[in-house]
Amino acid sequence: MDRYELRREDYSLSEDQLDLQNAYAKFFETHCTIETVHANEADGFDRALWERLCATGATTMALPEEAGGDGATLVDLTLVAEEVGRYLAPVPWIDHVCAARLLARLDIDELGVIASGKHIVGLDPHLGDRTGRRLTPTASIADDLIVRDGDDVVLLTFDPAPERVENLGKLPMAWVDPADAPHRTVLASGPTAIAEWGRALDEWRLLTASALVGLVEQTMRIAAEFAKTRYTLGVPISSLQGISHPLANMAIVVEGGRALARKAAWFLENEPDVRPELPGAAFVFMAEEAPRAATMAVQVQGGLGVSTEAAASSYLVRARGWPLAGGDLSDTTRHVARVVAQKRSASADAALAAV
Repeated sequence: MDRYELRREDYSLSEDQLDLQNAYAKFFETHCTIETVHANEADGFDRALWERLCATGATTMALPEEAGGDGATLVDLTLVAEEVGRYLAPVPWIDHVCAARLLARLDIDELGVIASGKHIVGLDPHLGDRTGRRLTPTASIADDLIVRDGDDVVLLTFDPAPERVENLGKLPMAWVDPADAPHRTVLASGPTAIAEWGRALDEWRLLTASALVGLVEQTMRIAAEFAKTRYTLGVPISSLQGISHPLANMAIVVEGGRALARKAAWFLENEPDVRPELPGAAFVFMAEEAPRAATMAVQVQGGLGVSTEAAASSYLVRARGWPLAGGDLSDTTRHVARVVAQKRSASADAALAAV
């Protein structure tokens, strides 16, 4: 039997992974209440929460052991990402770990302060060969930014940091132009560098999809709890098909998105050339479904749901805004289509060659 044969279909968690998941669920439940989220919307960043999170090893775990990290798997990272999304944590964990993992693959030395989270690194998650000015989700708080500039992967340092731009996802987003950076270092160039850059974007989309899974699951629970306590004609509104069926659809989105993300994580780490379309597919699926689910959660709560104080409203704006940090969703959709087409073409060529 192929040693991967069962694992290609079985993405159940190990005991260690369940412990990891529970640990971060408790961490965010304790340190990231909805009041914490609201209090940090002006900056999109809670430094005290970030320091506590880094102290748990959430940043070092993402790096390989040879780079001073703990060698966590991508499936492990999806578990943390789910909790980041579940509690709308105002921390740049996804961007930072994807950037740090890219630096490790490019054999950049002195990753210690980056691995510890004391030095925040972000990246531009937009697809394509981009040049010039672009919106970057962590630019207003990151010490360094990694961007693609033509055929180069470049590290940028701004002093002072660019001014934050208000945005729907409440992210520490700002405009960045590589030409304006006072410090610009080319990390790598050429096809290998661009391939590693593409891997970083796949990881960003994968972990963002997992964060959206956690977000949808939590907003579903908020709506379900509300529906169980509100009555009409002597019965809870949760017993009505107009409420119960959409809530059931939300549960299907959660389980489907979670399974797709874990499958994408496993293949990206173990057999990246076999299913290269999965990270983008997971991102597109959750980016489309999360706003629908969050909108339904708001509607279940009626007038209360659309108030700025309501948790459901906070989940809705992030369900819409977080995917936009990666640019136009149609770009990722076309990217997935190109990857699938190229893979099928390669398979057809191989079949003809074997005849």
